[in-house]
Amino acid sequence: MDNISENKNGVIEQAVKDRNYYEKELRSVFKIERFKDTQWDVVSKVIKKEKILFIEKTGYGKSLCYQFPATQFDGTTIVFSPLIALMRDQVNYLKSIGIEAATINSEESSGGNDDTLKKAKENKLRILYVAPERQKNDKWINTVFAEDSKIKISFVVIDEAHCISTWGHDFRPSFRRIANLLKYLPGLPVLATTATATSQTVQDVKEQMGSETSVIRGDLFRDNLFLNVINTSSDEDKMVWLAEKIPLLEKPGIIYCGTRSEVEITNKWLKNMGINSAAYHAGFDSFERKQIEENFKNNKLECLIATNAFGMGVDISNIRFIIHMQFPQSPIHYYQEIGRAGRDGKRSDIFLLFNEIDKDLPQSFIDSAKPQLNHYYKVIDIIRYESLKLSDIQKIANLRKTIIENILNDLIEQKIIFKETSYYSYNKNSAAFDDKFINALRESKLKELNSIMEYCNSSICRMKYLCNYLDDPFAGNCGNCDNELNPIENKKQYVPNGNLKNILAIFLKKDNFVFLNFNLKRTNLVTGVAASYYGFSEVGKIIHECKYNNKGDFPENLVSMTVNAFLSVYGNKKTVHYILFVPPTESGELVKNFANRLALKLKIPISGDLIKSRVTEPQKTFENTALKKDNLKGAFNLKNPEKYKGKSVILVDDVYDSGATIKEIGRMLTDYELKEILPLVIAKTVSGDKL
Repeated sequence: MDNISENKNGVIEQAVKDRNYYEKELRSVFKIERFKDTQWDVVSKVIKKEKILFIEKTGYGKSLCYQFPATQFDGTTIVFSPLIALMRDQVNYLKSIGIEAATINSEESSGGNDDTLKKAKENKLRILYVAPERQKNDKWINTVFAEDSKIKISFVVIDEAHCISTWGHDFRPSFRRIANLLKYLPGLPVLATTATATSQTVQDVKEQMGSETSVIRGDLFRDNLFLNVINTSSDEDKMVWLAEKIPLLEKPGIIYCGTRSEVEITNKWLKNMGINSAAYHAGFDSFERKQIEENFKNNKLECLIATNAFGMGVDISNIRFIIHMQFPQSPIHYYQEIGRAGRDGKRSDIFLLFNEIDKDLPQSFIDSAKPQLNHYYKVIDIIRYESLKLSDIQKIANLRKTIIENILNDLIEQKIIFKETSYYSYNKNSAAFDDKFINALRESKLKELNSIMEYCNSSICRMKYLCNYLDDPFAGNCGNCDNELNPIENKKQYVPNGNLKNILAIFLKKDNFVFLNFNLKRTNLVTGVAASYYGFSEVGKIIHECKYNNKGDFPENLVSMTVNAFLSVYGNKKTVHYILFVPPTESGELVKNFANRLALKLKIPISGDLIKSRVTEPQKTFENTALKKDNLKGAFNLKNPEKYKGKSVILVDDVYDSGATIKEIGRMLTDYELKEILPLVIAKTVSGDKL
């Protein structure tokens, strides 16, 4: 009870009156009968203009804790949120109940964002949703935080507040800027909300918001989620399990995959098995993503196969199952993702398909987000005596772009370097690089990864394990997980259905092809085909054995698979005059022999006229696209070019990685006026393919 004083009875009467008054307002505007007790605890503090960090499970109704107070203040409430889908849904909802709301984010046009700012200046908006990255936009900062700002800000909300903390599972530097900007808005109420925060993260967020911040922690326990871990031995067994299990599950559901390639393969497989599914990842444009989201919300799909690009902020109450094809980076990530199921309170089934060798993928994400210390020192030494652009740093460091970007962000955060326009410079007056802090963050991420593996192997109640990890003091046993219902059976390894396994084998030979798209200007490269993904099934292992362990030519099944992929996409629709093959750097006659066998099956003449004009290094020695491009520039030529003028060719290679080789050859062949260059490879890699 708030406002407690010596006149205890009188204060209690006043508190009840206040709650009754605001719940009358709640019924009038939101058509909701009453606040949950924890919601009222938060709302009452906001109305008294306090700072609060609110931790509560997904689907509980945290958004009402800021939407309602926003209607009681005179001015505009600013809600910082990284979730564009949430912004879109909540703005539509608020408008439908008569509350003026709008959003500013990267999906809106520049003119649209300007119009929204104009409305805010005119005090025509009650709630304004803003992407945190907007803190880097000078127009936004000057409009909102200038001393003569015309926007009357009444209340500030930080959604997904764990992103403020460097110890949080999704730290974003732009969120840190929000906390820094609060000092320009003294006296305003501030509410930070999250469903996932350990004690360490809570302490860090409090320090960013101010010591006077109070913490309200709800109950994270979800007894309507039935948690299961399925022990599997291969990617193929996981695919068979899906085909066997999904028809038996109540719909709709989400299947989370680690990479875009896995999303595409899984979606093709389920469609092949007659399941109404759709793929979703960051490779789709915003229009496509919106359309898929709408179809899923309107029950037009049985299941959605997605990377973690889907779900943040998408409010669908009736998701009946969630399946993870691979374990995520931490129990925190996992709790957040499974929390999207069963928001209506009804039973939802949760499955994690576990194989210990899957650790490599989340490990690679950690290595990219928090690289090893020697990489930090390498970048510092590169910038120490000369200001450089990102592309220059890439070439000198020979590190992947994402790794360098994350290192630069951390160094800027520590004020070791600074950025002006597009140049990064060393700060000669900076303190020493705090490598202990960076190493502690990396070790923390690795510990989290070990914890999710521990969850998979644990014998205790699975919901209790997750809640304990999140420092929830209320956690008990759920009584619904496999460790409690089937403690012996659930430890056994899944044995796939033999008939389904045969169907999958046929599918992988015929229908597992991948499109290779090229948006290069001034080249005649057309959409190519890869017969499979390098990182899926046994294909990558076979290629590796042949290339690097002297196991001989690529086997016949890879030849047949590649022929089938080409015919499935193009059939007899393309007129092809010649097959060319990429000359080797270190794999000898492998590609040439493979191309010869393809030519025999496709009955297309093969030519050896594509040659190297200079020696190159193996592409695998370079970590980023910039260096791979430089390694190949001007390295290829074509003998007898007049012979090929106006002709169409298939360009054969074994593996498509960055695409630098095919793009360089494509440019050269275009200069010789070839009509079409169609790449055809055995497999496409999945490196760097996260969202």
